[in-house]
Amino acid sequence: MLPLLLSLAAGTLVSEDLTCAGAGFMVATGRAGFLEAALGCFLGIVAGDLLLHLAGRHLGRRFLARAPLRWILAEQDVARGAEWFARRGGATILLSRPIPGTRLPTYFAAGLFGMPVASFALWCAAGAALWTPALVAASAAAGGTARGATGHGGTAAIAAALALVMAVRGAAWLSSWSNRRRALGALRRLARWEFWPPWLFYPPVVAYVLALGLRHRSPSLFTAANPAIDSSGFVGESKIGILRGLATGGAPVARFRLLPAGLEAVDRAALLAEFMAREDLSFPVVLKPDVGQRGSRVAIARDVGEAARYLESAPFDVVAQEHIGGLEYGLFYYRLPEEPRGHLLSITEKTMPEVEGDGVRTIEELILGDRRAACMARVYLDRLRPRLGEIPRAGERVVLAELGTHCLGSIFLDGERLRTGELEDAVDRASAGYEGFHFGRYDVRATSEADLRAGRFTILELNGVTSESTDIYDPRNSLLDAYRRLFAQWRIAFEIGRRNRDRGARVTGVREIAALALSHLRASG
Repeated sequence: MLPLLLSLAAGTLVSEDLTCAGAGFMVATGRAGFLEAALGCFLGIVAGDLLLHLAGRHLGRRFLARAPLRWILAEQDVARGAEWFARRGGATILLSRPIPGTRLPTYFAAGLFGMPVASFALWCAAGAALWTPALVAASAAAGGTARGATGHGGTAAIAAALALVMAVRGAAWLSSWSNRRRALGALRRLARWEFWPPWLFYPPVVAYVLALGLRHRSPSLFTAANPAIDSSGFVGESKIGILRGLATGGAPVARFRLLPAGLEAVDRAALLAEFMAREDLSFPVVLKPDVGQRGSRVAIARDVGEAARYLESAPFDVVAQEHIGGLEYGLFYYRLPEEPRGHLLSITEKTMPEVEGDGVRTIEELILGDRRAACMARVYLDRLRPRLGEIPRAGERVVLAELGTHCLGSIFLDGERLRTGELEDAVDRASAGYEGFHFGRYDVRATSEADLRAGRFTILELNGVTSESTDIYDPRNSLLDAYRRLFAQWRIAFEIGRRNRDRGARVTGVREIAALALSHLRASG
């Protein structure tokens, strides 16, 4: 009996559901008694829960950013677990037992926030005592039924038992209104291409770029489009280098300062204070990686404490930048090398989504109840986590995103209506002052639409050859519209690269491109 108990207990440390289904199968086929099968699973489950609690207690939050813990447990999941734990205490531990995706963060958070081991073990044992025998019994019944119906042994029985376990888990998860709204949001993300993940959206674009490379007999010809930027801004380019290039040419750039990675956090904080004093700036300020994409690790520090916490958790070169208020836009520009004047290819309006309070529902309920916001619920809920329980007054508006990045929740719209000659002149002047720049997207802010039309804006960033005309993400555009625009954009990039190469510009080799891409993937984790 002991070997069986130990085997089942060890199995639950790998997969509770699979082990319980397997135990049910063993009962159905007479290879184990019900009591010993349920007991083995029970002991293993409680032991695994205690290990999670101890991990939270002794490893703490700092280990969440390290492998292998970060592969299985995201920091935001632990934050959610802590929130559940704070709201409902030990009962959350009991109720989370059958609900998928809640156990790991909740139990880790229980240890992290100092719940006594004895109390935790009691609640876990109660949950496992209610759940495990029922699951093993149901699996045994399902396995026995399948075995009898098909006349076959193991495969049908264990498949039926496992299917039952998953169905019960799914039903428990969907019993919550918030989980049903999350599930509906996930389905809508699949139906609306603007929310598709890169691995699903970009393969046709990659295929088209490869075809252009064959046509030009140079797969990386586009890397000659911007000789002023490393690899034309394919990946891994320095933001600070680009900002310096623009500022030197007289472009209206938000004031900035590099905070090098080699310094201690306290020394970088001193540099930040010196920069703010010299430029007469006050909080908030923007902090972001010198090398980064798609808004990753970009933060708005609203006081000294937030800035210090960011710098302590940022083992990379950081760009500190003046925070510019107002409206945010994307301005995509290109100029052929022989042309005296460039072209404003597209204008994107970046709007920050909001929900409106009704005096009844919490912020979390407003987000999940909103048709569009539910699609980005995870992003919004993470950002507003400290306020999720608040009930806004009727008519009060709550802003869900504060950075103009689509994957962080802002809404991108076609801003062609804002095009004026003054705006085109201003973008061309800024670009002409940066010698060696021909192709890319400016992220800018302006006080008002009228100021943007008049060409009065401040540049936050300039993105290179792999940036996009972000107006394609306007919900009114079809998937074919988006691909048509991106294909046209890449034809321009290759053509500029060809002309620059003929004028002596360097083309980054394919191996170097591959190395840059791999380095970027490793840095992104």
